[in-house]
Amino acid sequence: MATASPSVFLLMVNGQVESAQFPEYDDLYCKYCFVYGQDWDPTAGLEEGISQITSKSQDVRQALVWNFPIDVTFKSTNPYGWPQIVLSVYGPDVFGNDVVRGYGAVHVPFSPGRHKRTIPMFVPESTSKLQKFTSWFMGRRPEYTDPKVVAQGEGREDENAEAEIPRSTWVCLCPSPAWLMLPFCPQ
Repeated sequence: MATASPSVFLLMVNGQVESAQFPEYDDLYCKYCFVYGQDWDPTAGLEEGISQITSKSQDVRQALVWNFPIDVTFKSTNPYGWPQIVLSVYGPDVFGNDVVRGYGAVHVPFSPGRHKRTIPMFVPESTSKLQKFTSWFMGRRPEYTDPKVVAQGEGREDENAEAEIPRSTWVCLCPSPAWLMLPFCPQ
């Protein structure tokens, strides 16, 4: 008697981190990584990457344009733990130290096709004026040791940092061509 092998499905993500709006900052770069459940396995492509440093455009928008490609394929047996992309944006402070300028996360779209996502970014804040002054003076602002925590709910209940979400700070994920394909195939 033949045993049925479990079937898997593939999730192919192809696109780019197109641009960002950080009005107060210039010369920024971004990092991305994926967070996914235990049934998910990357089968092709890069799970994380780092872009080049970009300067603001000279037009009215003053956009930071990366056009940073993303191409990864995952396989899974169920949709629990659907992948999320986590973005971290960094740039120099007044002392020339690289500091975090924003964190953000979004689920990979659930349906096939072309999708464009705008991700609000936030930065952790010190909770006291003494901590704020000390971090500014030492050039070490609050940041996560693992940016993947942004996409996870566990372990953040007792977090002492406040989130500051400037309205005009965002990063755009854009299809170029960003196709999300879910072909089903036997393992």
